[in-house]
Amino acid sequence: QVQLVESGGGQVQPGGSLRLVCEASENIFRINPMGWFRQGPGEERQLVAAIATDGKTNYIRSVKGRFTISRDNAKSTVYLQMDNLGPEDTAVYYCNALKILYSGAYAPLYDSWGQGTQVTVST
Repeated sequence: QVQLVESGGGQVQPGGSLRLVCEASENIFRINPMGWFRQGPGEERQLVAAIATDGKTNYIRSVKGRFTISRDNAKSTVYLQMDNLGPEDTAVYYCNALKILYSGAYAPLYDSWGQGTQVTVST
């Protein structure tokens, strides 16, 4: 079973930056699109950024221009650079490989999740 390990979270002030890192126990990155999800207090987990195997990226509107997803297949690592963070970005962040649904939308590939990494944005 693939294990996903997220790190890099922390507490920052509004306007600050963090870089999240996702590592997998197997090299699943080479053949799968990858995504970063987040789950805020009382909210459902949502996909916020995705990167295809060809490097094409997609973001939800609220993070576009502030977050950058990237991948290093040789290192089995996916990154999420988060800049100009705001309180609305406070959440636990998770990564997962992605599958493409018939509708064309992305969905998580694996049912199991890592422990996530907490991001807290506050003064």
